[in-house]
Amino acid sequence: MLHNSSSCFHPSFFFLVGIPGLEAAHIWLSIPLCFIYVGTVLGNCTIMLVIWAEESLHEPMYFFLCMLAGVDLAGSTSVVPKLLCLFWFGSHEIPFEGCLLQMFFIHALSIIESAILVAMAFDRYVAICQPLHYTTILTNPVIVKMGCLAVVRGAILTSPFSILASRLPYCRTNVVPHTYCEHMGIVRLACGSTVINNLYGLTVALLVVGLDLLFIGVSYAKILLTVLRLPSQEAQAKAFSTCGSHICVIVLAYTPALFSFLTHRFGHNVAPYIHILIGNFYILVPPFCNPIVYGIKTKLIRDKVVSLLSRKKDIS
Repeated sequence: MLHNSSSCFHPSFFFLVGIPGLEAAHIWLSIPLCFIYVGTVLGNCTIMLVIWAEESLHEPMYFFLCMLAGVDLAGSTSVVPKLLCLFWFGSHEIPFEGCLLQMFFIHALSIIESAILVAMAFDRYVAICQPLHYTTILTNPVIVKMGCLAVVRGAILTSPFSILASRLPYCRTNVVPHTYCEHMGIVRLACGSTVINNLYGLTVALLVVGLDLLFIGVSYAKILLTVLRLPSQEAQAKAFSTCGSHICVIVLAYTPALFSFLTHRFGHNVAPYIHILIGNFYILVPPFCNPIVYGIKTKLIRDKVVSLLSRKKDIS
């Protein structure tokens, strides 16, 4: 149902289709999606609890990892519960305001995660290139300020998405061929001019991804130069090892995001269900994989998790 509000037609709700062309497979797709979400919750909660409980992990690198785990958990939770309700119970409707709120959280959390990855790259740069100044540069107040700056940047850059989308007229349809409220997916339903929305979305994507990847690239270029100057191969291997998990997480975060962005704007001949599957991969898979990557590649976290599990087994 559409109703007139402030001279614009706003739907009282949007109808989320799910994955167009794969409606018959929704119930089967929900099984791996549910598994991924449960794994995401368990993995990221474990990371946060271990870092909080173990004083030996109260260091900048692990504080940033804790922030990343919290953002990943929030990002998945903003999408998956509604998605599973859609697949299991046919709950396709989402209120207009709820859709805009979901849109805000999805994009804001993506931008916050990108900023945290930049902070983690800076942490590795200081640890390897300026080790004598590590504790004086990355103090607790500085870490808190970096985290707050990431949140503020995400909120400021994302708010116009929801504000601009709320001012568009939706007089044709309220059917969203997607599993969640993504900015471009909603804007395409409008029957008015969407030039400003498109330009702003493109600008934010290029600025955030472009600048953040530039900062990460510069940090790792300096890290590489410093590591190659180390006298022994053992020292070089140790330095590279401390960066391995972060590099894996960067690849996991940015590759599907860039692929999703490019297919949305240039992949006009790509089947709709491919767009949707890529969009869900971008939202769901990195938060599931990040705790596994850090658990496997970071010995201190792995040892603490094993220690906690062994302690619980002994108690029982």
